[in-house]
Amino acid sequence: MSDIKTIDQLDAKGKKVLVRVDFNAPVDAEGEVADDTRIRAALPTIEKLLADGARVILVSHRGRPSGEGFEDAFSLWPIALRLQKLLGCDVVLSRAIVGPDAQEAADALEDGGLLLLENVRFDKREKKNDPEFARQLAALADVYVNDAFGTAHRAHASTAGVAELLPAYAGYLMQKEVDTLTSMMDDPRRPFVAILGGSKVSDKIKVIDSLLDKADTLIIGGAMCFTFLAAQGKSVGKSLMEADWVDRAKEMMDKAERNGVELLLPVDVVVADAIDEAAATQVVSACDIPADSMGLDIGPETARSYADAIAKAQCVFWNGPMGVFEMKPFEAGTRAVAMAVADNADADTVIGGGDSVAAVNKFGVADACTFISTGGGASMELVQGEKLPGVEALKA
Repeated sequence: MSDIKTIDQLDAKGKKVLVRVDFNAPVDAEGEVADDTRIRAALPTIEKLLADGARVILVSHRGRPSGEGFEDAFSLWPIALRLQKLLGCDVVLSRAIVGPDAQEAADALEDGGLLLLENVRFDKREKKNDPEFARQLAALADVYVNDAFGTAHRAHASTAGVAELLPAYAGYLMQKEVDTLTSMMDDPRRPFVAILGGSKVSDKIKVIDSLLDKADTLIIGGAMCFTFLAAQGKSVGKSLMEADWVDRAKEMMDKAERNGVELLLPVDVVVADAIDEAAATQVVSACDIPADSMGLDIGPETARSYADAIAKAQCVFWNGPMGVFEMKPFEAGTRAVAMAVADNADADTVIGGGDSVAAVNKFGVADACTFISTGGGASMELVQGEKLPGVEALKA
């Protein structure tokens, strides 16, 4: 990020600093934050600015409100309470996002003070990157810092528009995310093993294409593997399979062969007749999936093969589970991959957001991973070589 200024270059004392963070955290039925990973990830930037005497104004979204005004279900109030507990200082929540009331709250801040604006998506102009809304946000502050990597792939008012109106800097999380993912793709330690799972080939075809130019081994799991198995001429029963993408999957297999990339697909799978905790399961060969069953996890032989490949890696990138890991009958494959990634202490291990983060947390191995991305969509776009609007807007 040599062409982007970071907060280490910012003299923040006495300045009002508008900081875009990603506090899109789940809240349970009791109104408590269920997972504060993203809040904790932003703490180094917030604490640095507060210690430097900045007057910090945080802006974030949460969920998908209608954009027609305040909605209690998507309020940042639970976030403010958790943030206050984590920081050990007062956090003022402004019901107003822009306008006179928000300006009054911002002007009332003292050095080292902290203000959190309500959910920025309560105003529909945010997602439209409305110039007037961006101007109103910018009017609250002297300086802008973007530390919300998870939203960097969106050209919204608070991620792109404001950066054009104020001196703009990257926060610590933004800097670490971009540097880690770009260095992984540009100069990975070898062997470089990439693991992709999830439901659809169509969702990850660009990522697959990019990784086939970079990786030494590409491991495929999750429901997307059945489109590849179909491309090999195998019957996949009732498994989720994208018939329109079979030819494209075959092209990817041909590309892997041309590039000398080892492409690993399941040799056995766990099948059931329904996605249900109580479903009767069996392990079958990937060549012999019953017509009335669906594959819902990789099998034990596949899990051992994948773990062996991961153990030999010097760099590992993982995005997407191996099966329906949320249910115990179908969690073993994802658990095996998580454990293999965690056990390879010699490798750089990068978890690419989304369900993979949930998996390493569920199986208690998050601390053993080198880096866990907070941005599923943003990390995928960066890996596939796309420019991120939130990052581009910070460039001088």
